[in-house]
Amino acid sequence: MATLLRSKLSNVATSVSNKSQAKMSGMFARMGFQAATDEEAVGFAHCDDLDMEHRQGLQMDILKSEGGEEGGEQPLEGDIHYQRDGTGPLPPSASKDAGVCSELSGQGKPKITAWEAGWNVTNAIQGMFVLGLPYAILHGGYLGLFLIIFAAVVCCYTGKILIACLYEENEDGEIVRVRDSYVDIANACCAPRFPTLGGRIVNVAQIIELVMTCILYVVVSGNLMYNSFPNLPVSQKSWSIIATAVLLPCAFLKNLKAVSKFSLLCTLAHFVINILVIAYCLSRARDWAWDKVKFYIDVKKFPISIGIIVFSYTSQIFLPSLEGNMQNPKEFHCMMNWTHIAACILKGLFALVAYLTWADETKEVITDNLPSTIRAVVNIFLVAKALLSYPLPFFAAVEVLERSLFQDGNRAFFPNCYGGDGRLKSWGLTLRCALVVFTLLMAIYVPHFALLMGLTGSLTGAGLCFLLPSLFHLKLLWRKLLWHHVFFDVAIFVIGGICSVSGFIHSLEGLIEAFRTNAED
Repeated sequence: MATLLRSKLSNVATSVSNKSQAKMSGMFARMGFQAATDEEAVGFAHCDDLDMEHRQGLQMDILKSEGGEEGGEQPLEGDIHYQRDGTGPLPPSASKDAGVCSELSGQGKPKITAWEAGWNVTNAIQGMFVLGLPYAILHGGYLGLFLIIFAAVVCCYTGKILIACLYEENEDGEIVRVRDSYVDIANACCAPRFPTLGGRIVNVAQIIELVMTCILYVVVSGNLMYNSFPNLPVSQKSWSIIATAVLLPCAFLKNLKAVSKFSLLCTLAHFVINILVIAYCLSRARDWAWDKVKFYIDVKKFPISIGIIVFSYTSQIFLPSLEGNMQNPKEFHCMMNWTHIAACILKGLFALVAYLTWADETKEVITDNLPSTIRAVVNIFLVAKALLSYPLPFFAAVEVLERSLFQDGNRAFFPNCYGGDGRLKSWGLTLRCALVVFTLLMAIYVPHFALLMGLTGSLTGAGLCFLLPSLFHLKLLWRKLLWHHVFFDVAIFVIGGICSVSGFIHSLEGLIEAFRTNAED
C-alpha cells in the first residue's frame, strides 16, 4: 500500500513538473522581441503574428507514453510535446517558425525597460520614410503640419486603446491580460460567428504593408542612385534592377541573425543624415520662403500627403508584443506619450525647415534637393540602409505567407514547402525569388516613392492605426467606456475612414496613370 501510494505521488509530481515545463515553454513562446531590428520594426509584427498562430493552434498537453498502459496511466517523465489541435506533435515547420522568433527576440533575456521600449517605438516611427514628409508639406501647407501633429495624437491614443483591448476584468475584479496580439484582439471581436476572420484581415493588411515596404526600398534605392549620379548613362529602372540583383540572396535567408547586426548602425546613420539635412537647411535660413507655406491645399494631391504622414507613424502592429515584454507595463502609457511627442516635434521641424529651404522645388525624397557635392555621399548611405533594411520586411512577409498557405497543417492551401529534413524545396525557393522579382516589377512600373507611400498609408496604415483599434475598443469594452471615449473612438473611425478612402482613391489614380505612362514608354 505504501509502495502504491509512493508511486502515485511520484506520478503526480512528474505530471506537475511536466505541466510546469510546458507552461514555461508557453511563456517564452509568448515573449516578444527585446530590441528593434529596424526602424519599421517589422520583426515585432512578424513575431506577433507567428506567436498568435502557435497559441491558436497549439495545446501544451502531456501525451501518454507509447508504451504505457491504456486507461489513464500517467505519462513518463520528460514525455512532453506540443500538440496542434490535440492531434499530435508540432510539425517541424512550426518549430522552425518558433525558432525564428526565439532568435530574434533574445529568448530568456530579462524584459525590457520603458526606455528600451521607447527606443523600439522611436525606430518604428522615425524611419527613413520621414524623408517624404517635406513633400507632404508641399501639397498641404500649414494643414500638413497640423496633420503631422494630429496623426501623432491619434496614433498615440489608438496605441493605448489597442493595449486596453488585451485586458479584461476577472471574477475577483482584477484587470488581467487575456490576449497577446493584435490578431487575438481581432479574433475576439469576430467571435463566435467568425472566430478567425478578424485575424485573417489583420494578417492580410500586415502582408500588404510588408510587401509594399519592400517595394518602397527598391524604389528609393533606384531613385537615390539615379539622382546621385545623373551623368552616368544608367536610368532609374536600371538602378532598381541592380539593387534587386543585390537583394536576390534574400530568397535564401533562413534567419535574420546576420542582417540584424547592422540594424543599430543603420538607424544611427539615419539620424546623422537627418541632422545633416537640418543643418544644411539652417545654414540657408536667410533664404527661407515663408510666403510659400500656404493655408490652402492641393485637393488632388493632399490626400496622398495624408497617407504619407500616416504611414510614417505606423507602429500599432507590434505594440502588443512590446507591452507584454516590458518590465513594468504600467509605464507603457507614459512611454507612448513622450515617444510620440518627440516624433511630432522632430517630424514637424524636419518637414518645415526642409520645405522652407526648397519651397516649390521640394522633391519626393528630400535628399535629392541637396547640392551635388554632398548629395551623392548622403544618398549612398541611404541606399545602403535601404538595402540592409529590405531583408527584414521581406523575411517577415515570406514567413507569414509560408505559414498560412503552406505550413498550417490540414488547413494549409498548398503542400509544405519544406522537406522532412527542414530544407526549403526548390519550388519554395522559386516562390521566394518570385516575390523579390515582384517587388522589382512594381518598382520599375511605378517608380513613385510618394504615391506608393501614400497608397500604403491610406490602405493599411490608416486601417491598422485608426480604424481597427477604435472599432475593437468599442466592440470589446463599450460597456465600460466613458462618453468622451466613445466620442473619440467614433470620431477617429469616421475621420480615419474618410481620409483612408480619399487617400487611397487619389493614390490609386496616380499609380494607374503612372503605370500607363511607363507601359507606353
